[in-house]
Formats: sequence, C-alpha cells, structure tokens
Amino acid sequence: MAFFNTPLGVDLGTINVLIWKKGRIVLQEPTLVALQAEPDERGNVEIVEIGQPAREMLGRVDEEDLEIIRPLVNGVIADYEVTQALLEYFLGRIAGRTAFFKPDIMISVPWGVTNVERRAVYEASLAAGARKAYLIHEPLAAAVGAGLPVNTPAGDMIVNIGGGITEAAIITMNHIVRASSGRVGGLHMDEAIANYIRKKYNLVVGQPSAEALKVQIGAAHIEEEALSTEIQGMDHVSGLPRTLSLTTEEVVEALEEPLMQMVEIVKSLLIHTPPELASDIMGRGILLTGGGAMLRGIDTFLTQELRVPVFRADNPLSAVAIGAGRAITEPVLLRSVSQTVQ
Repeated sequence: MAFFNTPLGVDLGTINVLIWKKGRIVLQEPTLVALQAEPDERGNVEIVEIGQPAREMLGRVDEEDLEIIRPLVNGVIADYEVTQALLEYFLGRIAGRTAFFKPDIMISVPWGVTNVERRAVYEASLAAGARKAYLIHEPLAAAVGAGLPVNTPAGDMIVNIGGGITEAAIITMNHIVRASSGRVGGLHMDEAIANYIRKKYNLVVGQPSAEALKVQIGAAHIEEEALSTEIQGMDHVSGLPRTLSLTTEEVVEALEEPLMQMVEIVKSLLIHTPPELASDIMGRGILLTGGGAMLRGIDTFLTQELRVPVFRADNPLSAVAIGAGRAITEPVLLRSVSQTVQ
C-alpha cells in the first residue's frame, strides 16, 4: 500500500453507509440522496443533498421539485451514477479529495450478488476515488467485526439483518461454506408497521415515523414491560392530521410477518447444514448483527422459534464496517476474504 494511504472499511448498506478508519467508525450516514425532480437543459439531474440532510427532507418536500431516493435496493446498486456520487462525497469527507491521498477500501457486498452487481460496486468505488477496491461478503465482514473466530475449523453461524436483506451464513476457515438470504430487513419492518396502522386505524404515516415507532416501542415479542407512544399522521379518510396512541403489543403484531420470513431464512440454512457443523452451531449458538438485530427481544424470539441459542453482537450496527476494516489491514484476512471481480 502507498505510504500515505489509510485503508478504509466501508459498509455500503441499503439504509446506512458506515466507514471504519484506524480502529473506529468515522462516518455513519443515511444512504439517501436528494435530487432535483427535473433534469437541467443538458439532461443532467442535480444532486441537492446527500446523507443526513437528505433524510431530514423525507416527507417534507414537494415531490415535483425534489426526489429523495435510495440508490441501493436490497443491498445492491440500483442507480450507479448516484451511488458513485454518494461514495465520492463520503470518501472525500474522510480521506480528502486529492489524488495523492486516495485510499484503499474494503467494501461490503451481499452474499448472493451476481458478477454484474459485484462489478458495479467495484467500479463505483474506483470512480468515487479509491486507489484500490476489495470486496467482502457482508456476513463474513460482520462475523470478523463481531469478533467470531472465523479462522478456525469449527463452524460459526451469523445472521446479518440489514435494511433490505437478511443473510444467514455458516463460516469456517475464513470462508462462507453455507448461506441463505431473503429480501426482508429493516425497511420491510417499517413498511409492515405503516401498513398495519393504515389498515387498522386509517392513519397514513411515513417511513421515518414508522421507523421511530419501531425504535421507541417496537419488539419482536411481548415483553413484561409494555410501552406506548403517540404517533402523528394523516387521516386516510379526511386527509387531516391526527394523533394516535400505539402500544408495543400492536407493533409486535405488525412485525409478525417480516420476522417469520427471517425465521424461514435461517431454518432453510440449518436444514441443509452438515451434521458436524450443525453440532458446532448448537453448542456455540447463532450471532445476530445488522441494524435489524437492535429490535428489542429479537434474540429471544429467534431462540424460541429456532430452538438454537441466539445472541446479539455487542456492536450489531457497526460490525460489517469494522470487519471490512480489519480485513483490509490484516494481510492473512485480506488474502482469504477479499472477493475477485470478473
């Protein structure tokens, strides 16, 4: 690596981008971009805001003037040019914008990406200002970042619940030996809450409000201490603003479908796990990472449904970025885990 190069670990997620540098998370921003709704006379679409400023515009701007988009859908690039601009902006904030200080980066991709999707991430990273770009599968990065002994012959199982995708993987000797995934994650939880409120109470709420409700009183199962809070939205019939009080029990009911989809993803992997690795997993348990792992009681819920001990990582949200950072700074890991681009 170049003498002045500071390697970075990047978690390029559907909901958030996290960047690791020198042993700590130095950036955590929403994966959101605000665009002018209409192109200029040259046909170009102007980017107005990126990250947190764009998030603050959600539901508060006229869609005829500004469009708030997520350039990644289900963990893969949906808009290449906007993703490149987003990465360039964030990398510039961390590493500077001069060619002399271009960083080497390890960037996460979902387990099931195609070669085309993998190449899109690789090329966007280089175009955004990386000197070299390495790719690592998200479940493996999460396992490294969470501190699992991934370099041993014993099998470890990890479930990474992201914004658009949930991935379950069994890891041994720095490699994923079995994996399964499904398009369900934090955004689908938010959507399920919003749909529940609309159907039951005729109240329309936006994704940020549904997410706030999930964070404040949400849970995967009924706990002893039930919580309640008020939420504001638009009455679906009258079109006027209205306030509603909701309880944890109702949020649990709303989240039943996406949570059971996650259970099926993990079950499908366990069913096809070789006996020796299954024995390891029963003894060592399953580790949860990703933003979705922060839902209250989800570890207990999955333990009950799977009949396998499930534990939440100490750093569920940042595990992928930390693992990507460690992988690029440790030569043995770098050789073992980085994915080639064809």
